[in-house]
Formats: sequence, C-alpha cells, structure tokens
Amino acid sequence: MRANFRMQRLYIEASLAEGVALEATAEQFNYLANVLRMTDGAEILLFNGHDGEWKAQLAFPSRKKIVLIPLEQTRPQPNPADLHYLFAPLKVGRMDYLVQKAVEMGAGLLQPVMTQHVQGKIHNTEKLRANAIEAAEQCGILSLPEVAEPVKLKDMLDTWPHDRRIIYCDEGDTGQNPLPILQAVKERKIALLVGPEGGFSEEERELLRSLDFVTPIPLGPRILRADTAAVAALAVIQATVGDWN
Repeated sequence: MRANFRMQRLYIEASLAEGVALEATAEQFNYLANVLRMTDGAEILLFNGHDGEWKAQLAFPSRKKIVLIPLEQTRPQPNPADLHYLFAPLKVGRMDYLVQKAVEMGAGLLQPVMTQHVQGKIHNTEKLRANAIEAAEQCGILSLPEVAEPVKLKDMLDTWPHDRRIIYCDEGDTGQNPLPILQAVKERKIALLVGPEGGFSEEERELLRSLDFVTPIPLGPRILRADTAAVAALAVIQATVGDWN
C-alpha cells in the first residue's frame, strides 16, 4: 500500500492502537499547533517504526495540550530493511544530506566508520537519528534504521560476520562498470561501505581487498563527492542485489 503524501506524518515513540489516546510532547505541540497551525479535529498520520501507520485525530483539551487519538491503521508494518550502510562521517551539512538519502534508499542500519582520512566527527548519534526520523516522515517510510555508535574501520572488519558481504566503493579501481561485479554477488545480506572525502588510504584499500567477504566496485568514469557516491552506490546495489530486484 502506497503512502498518503497529502497528509502530514509524525513519528512518535509510544505504541499505537485504536482509540488509545497519546499526549503530544512539548516539541510536537509546537510543531502541530504553531508551525502547521492544526486545529481541534484535524487528522494526521502517525508511525513509530513497529506498529505500522495510523490515521489519528487531534484534540485540544486545553490551550497548551494536544491529544492524538489513533482511529485506524492505514498501512501495516513492513519487514525491516536489511541493507547496512557503513560510512565515514562527512562535514555537518553534507552528512545530514547523506543520512537522509540513505534512509530514503532503504538503509536498515547506519554505521559511522572512522577511517584514516576521515574529516567529519560524530559527537553523538542522536542527531543522526533525528535526521533519519525526518527523512522517514517526509518519504512515507515506516521502518526506521538502527543508528550505531562510531567504530574504527579495522575494529569493524575484525569482528565482521562473514555471512554479510561488504560492497565498498573503490575510487582507485581502474574499471568503470559495477554491474557485472554486483550481478555475480550471491549473498542476500549486503552492506555498503563508502569512504571519506579524502578517500581510503592505501593501507585501508589493501586491507579491504585482502578480505574474502569484501567486494570492491568502481562507480564509473566520473569523480564523485562522497555523498554523491553514496547515493549512486545505494541505487545500483538496490537495483542489482537489493530490494528493487
């Protein structure tokens, strides 16, 4: 069932069930009453990442309180996305874009990876989660990705489960076409690894290429920014070995 983009969507933490009223938080009250200027009786779509999507009605029992009353489920909860997205943090504005696009493209896990040439920093993962929620609200997504704590590249690879193949974008690859490489991948569990703005170091490239659960791919003849490369790689992976196929 397709998302209804004519109605506003709001993520909430609480469980959703027919007729079980929920009080909006102060932040949600400000958004609904002052930003969207919704009034008593208005309807909105709610989701929490595990109970599907619900149409709800707003009630204003007082001037500074909004109650959300779920009326009916409009879409059931789908299976969670299984594509893991591993990325070197970028500078703030571009990392916000990167996280939002990864969620839109079906990432089920967001894993920051610290590499030798990384330029961005992760001060806390709450901002990443907030960006993921915003993307889900805007794009009709019901399954929110897990947001993991940053990890060093080597530490991650040392403990990696070998039943999930890592596809990594190798800017040093002399090839141009990733499709034949991806079409030869047999595993259904996939992770995409995208490096930092400065690229992987030679030491990191050698390490990645030495592992039998890692597959390097090129991304064509053009030089892409890290955030652009991420979107391009997510698209080609979803089209060949992901949930577009």
